[in-house]
Order: sequence, then C-alpha cells, then structure tokens
Amino acid sequence: MYLLVIFLPLASSLSLGFWGRWLGFYGSSLISLICLLLTFFCAIFIFFEISLNGHTVYIELSNWLVSENLLIKWNFLFDSLTASMLLVISFISFLVHLYSIDYMQSDPHFPRFLSFLGIFTFFMLVLVTSGNLLQLFVGWEGVGLASYLLINFWFTRLAANKAALKALIVNRFGDLGILFAILLIFQIFEGTLDFTIVFALTPLLNSYFLHYFIFDFHYLSLISFFLIIGAIGKSAQLGLHTWLPDAMEGPTPVSALIHAATMVTAGVFLLIRFSPLIEFSPLMLNFLILVGSFTAFFAAFTGIFQNDLKKVIAYSTCSQLGYMIFCCGLSSYNLSLFHLFNHAFFKALLFLSAGSVIHAIKDEQDMRKMGSLLTFLPVTYSLMLIGSLALIGFPFLTGFYSKDLILETANIFRNSNLPISLGILASWFGTLAAFFTAFYSFRLIYLTFLNNISLSRKISSSLNESSFFTLLALSSLGVFSLFIGYFGKEFFIGLGTDSWNNSLFIWPTYCYLIESEFLFIKLKWLPFGFTLVGFMCATWLNFFSLRFCHWLIILNFFFFIINKKWFFDFLYNRILVYPLLKFGYIISYKNLDRGFIELIGPVGLVKIIKQFLIFITKLQTGHLTHYIFFLLFLLNLISLVWSSFLLYLFIIFFIAIFYNL
Repeated sequence: MYLLVIFLPLASSLSLGFWGRWLGFYGSSLISLICLLLTFFCAIFIFFEISLNGHTVYIELSNWLVSENLLIKWNFLFDSLTASMLLVISFISFLVHLYSIDYMQSDPHFPRFLSFLGIFTFFMLVLVTSGNLLQLFVGWEGVGLASYLLINFWFTRLAANKAALKALIVNRFGDLGILFAILLIFQIFEGTLDFTIVFALTPLLNSYFLHYFIFDFHYLSLISFFLIIGAIGKSAQLGLHTWLPDAMEGPTPVSALIHAATMVTAGVFLLIRFSPLIEFSPLMLNFLILVGSFTAFFAAFTGIFQNDLKKVIAYSTCSQLGYMIFCCGLSSYNLSLFHLFNHAFFKALLFLSAGSVIHAIKDEQDMRKMGSLLTFLPVTYSLMLIGSLALIGFPFLTGFYSKDLILETANIFRNSNLPISLGILASWFGTLAAFFTAFYSFRLIYLTFLNNISLSRKISSSLNESSFFTLLALSSLGVFSLFIGYFGKEFFIGLGTDSWNNSLFIWPTYCYLIESEFLFIKLKWLPFGFTLVGFMCATWLNFFSLRFCHWLIILNFFFFIINKKWFFDFLYNRILVYPLLKFGYIISYKNLDRGFIELIGPVGLVKIIKQFLIFITKLQTGHLTHYIFFLLFLLNLISLVWSSFLLYLFIIFFIAIFYNL
C-alpha cells in the first residue's frame, strides 16, 4: 500500500503516454480516474495508520549509489508530515483529473494531457515520501520538468513557450541552492544524506564552522541558507517570483494543480521537513521572516492592479506562500503546514471556478470584459464566493483558522515582555497583505459577476453552467473550503497534540502557540478589521470611482508601474539576460566557438592541411633540375641538423667529464 500510493500515478501516466491514442477519450479518462482514486484511498489508509495512530514507517528498497564512503539508498519515509501531504496531493490531483474530463474533452491531445498530470503527481509524491535529500531532489527536479511540459502543453502558442522556459530557467537558481546544500550535508555528515541520520546528528554539529579566507561560516546556517534559496525559487518568493504569473499560460487545471498541491508547495514542504536543522540557525529564521513578509505584502499589493482573472489568483498564491514562509521563520512549522493544507482546497476551488468562467465565456480572461455572470453562472458564483471568503480569512471558514493564527503569532512580538525582532515587521506586512487580499478578492467578484455586463451578445446568449463533472469537483472543494479548517485545527495546532513528535522540531524557546492564546483582544481583531476595510474600499471604489477620476488620472502612472509587475521582468532582462546573451554571442560564440576553438580544432587543422597541400602542389613544377635542387637542399638541411645535434652531444659530454674531474 505504501509503495502503491506512489506508483499508481506513474502507471496511469505511462499507460496513457504510450497507448493513449488507442484508448481514446473514455479509456484515458477511466484509467486516470481509477488510478488517482485508488491513490487517494491509499493515502487515507496511510493517514489513519501513520498520523492517527502515531506510527512511522521507513522502507528501504535497494542501494542506489555506493562509492567509498558514499551510500545512497532508495528509501521512503512515511511520518505525519508525509501522510498529511499525501492526503492533500492525492485528493486535489483526483479532483483536477475529474475536472479536466470536461474542461479538456475537445482537445485532440487529451490523453497526453492526462499523462502529464499523472507524471506531475508522481514526482510530487516522490518528493514528499523521500527518505534522503538526493531522492527528494529527484522529485524536486521532476515537478520542475512536469511543470514545463504542462505549461507548454499548447506548444504552438509562443506565450506558452516563453512561460514554460521562464519557469524552468528561474527555478534553476533555486535548484542550484539545493545542490550546494546536498554537497555541504554530504561533507559534514561524511557520506550520508538520509534524513534520520542527518537530523539525529544535527545538534552535535551546532558548533562547526567553515573557514574560508578570513571568514567563518556557521555550517548549519550555510546549509539552511541554500535550502531557503531552493524554497524561494520553487515557492516563487520575492526575487524569483516572476515565473509564477506567467505560468498561467497553461490550461487552467494545470494552474490549479501547480498552485494548490504540487509545485509551489514543494518549497514550503522542504523548509518544514528540515525544521530540525533550520531551528539551529536564528539568523536564517530571521531571513525567512524577512523574505516571507515582504513577499506576502508585495504580491498582495501587486494583485490589486491585475486585470487577468487567473493572474489575480496567482498573485494571491504568491502572497499566501509568503505567509507560510514567514510562519516557518517564526518556528511555527505545524501552523505553516496547517495553512498549506487549508490553502490547497480553497485555492484549487478558486482556480477551477475561474476555469469554469473562462470556459463559459469562450476563453476570455480579462475581468474588465466580463460582468453580470451571476445571472448566467449562479453555482459557479456561489462556489467562487466561498473560495474568496476562505482566502480572505472570513470567520469560521477554512482560511480563518490558519491565516489569522499566523498573524496572531506574529503579533505576539508587539508585547513588551518578548524580545524585539523581525516578527513586528511580519505582523505589519501580514496585516496589510490581509487588507489587499480582501480588496482584490472582492474586486474580482464585482468585475466578474456583479457589475454591468461587458460581453458581446453572441457570447452572452450562449452562456450556461458547466457540466456535472466540473460542478462535482467544485462542490467537493467548496465543502472542504467551508469545514476542513474547523475539523483539522485540533490535529494540526491543538494544544498538547502529539501529531508531530516524530516529524517536526521546534526549539522550546521559539514555541509561541500558547502565548497567542493570551494575545490582546484588540490585536486578535486587527486582521479582521483590515479585511473589513479592504472589502469596504473595494465596494466604495467599485460604485463611486467615477467621482474621483481626477485622482485616478494623477495616480495613473503609479498604477501603470504596479500593473506591469514593478518592471521586474524588464530589470532582469536589462541587468542579467541581455548582457549574458551579448556576452555569449560576442565572446563565447564568435571569439571562442567560432574563433579560437575552431582555429585550434578541426577547422584550423583542415586549413593547415589544405595550405600544406597547396604548397606541395606548387612544388610539382615538372622540371628535373628543380627536383634535384629540392633533394640536395633537403639532404643538406638534414645533415646540418644531424651534425648540430652531434656537436651538442659532444659538448655536453666534455662538460660532464670536466665537471666530474
């Protein structure tokens, strides 16, 4: 059962990839749904045995790499962290497959699409079940490859080609950080990358430093830094976030799977998995707070000026991941995992609802060209409203139980009896992000469903609700977005829970969960107050913005900058991409590849042989006197060289004799 949960999606992917064209639409749909449903049932049984009964299962298959003191095995670790992730990944992936049956049924390459979804799920399952860092890196690279294939699924579109390449290349920076972390762990732990050994020995190595030049680097801090760089790349944190909005060029089910359960959650999972190591580096914990809080604020602020329906939800993902990252910096790993668990359901609901809207209005994604869809798509509107309310943390919905507790944990640092740190920055940025989240969420609702219609008569006359499979997937996610936070809070963050004894490590000094229960009531209400103000601002601007057009014109340039995503792509292109391309063309290509290397390589050798043969050809004059002259000249030259060599040996011989005497 434990291995079956991993290899069932692989079996689905391989069968559809090789024989999908003969299986057809119905055969491909049936095989993929059966495999993913069985995977979900296996995940439920694993969750029951591992998490609810407090067991840990460690499976070794065989040796992978054996070389001197290096020993890497194919092994799988099933603990409470793995079991929780298996539940989310398998369930969301099953619903995405179910949703894709209706959404992609008219695509001629439907079996290939399901095959790519299956391989995406398989690599994510490999990532979360790995028992060592190198095997985790296989899954890490696998989800990157699968995301490239899925974003570029419609490969005839230039925008999809660019977005897929951008996602692949930007993530290489994060992957480089993981590689450096692997090398450092291999060096300090002397040939092992197994989590059980590494985490057991970590406290003993807290005093180890790496001496380089005149600097001393704390070994565990250095490893944590490179792991965080990997998480920043995969989870699209500020600086390496530019690939995430462009990834919306793929089909909508791809966006839901990437944002809810696989690609972007891998970075947060990595930090939670390595909590026994990161906890020994206070500097890196503060770095996590800084990165996460800036990302949460920046992405939420940028999202309020986006007009593409899917990009607004994409920036909300970036912002919510910022919450999870700085929550890890506050050492509340179980709370970060709880928010990741909740976020998967309402974010999948938002993306799949957006896909239902886009599918109904003939692939239009600009919210300014929608409006009044409440009349035509009432069920989709209801479900998207549930997802939006869960996203903003409306009381007693799923997002409320994790998002508000994250902000309460950050607000603890306002109390005078606790040390001042970056937690204050996280609390302010997180609260402002809650305001912007409410603003863009209700702006999306107004522009898409409530404002006057902006669609053509031809499109509006053909609008209708999605099929049964689509509404079934959306309704399931809607129910979980309403209730899963309430039913899961005791398991994830309950006081005295023993769910994470064998999975997470929190330094006792950094345990703030009890303090958050006794936070000032005003600070507990603060996130909801900012959320309410965000809703009121969105409503006010939606209905009364025409009275303040002169102010909007004044701020038009500022809005333009934010709408263009702060020109991050432009700056990266000017500072990094174009100089590298120019260097590659002028230096690498023209001077090295086409210049120096070719001159000393085959091209230069061919030229030398050609010139030598031309010279020999010119010597063939047909005159006997010339040949006699050349022969005598060559003999004299050889005799001169030979005599010079003999003279040199004679002189050396006499010098040696003289020296010995």
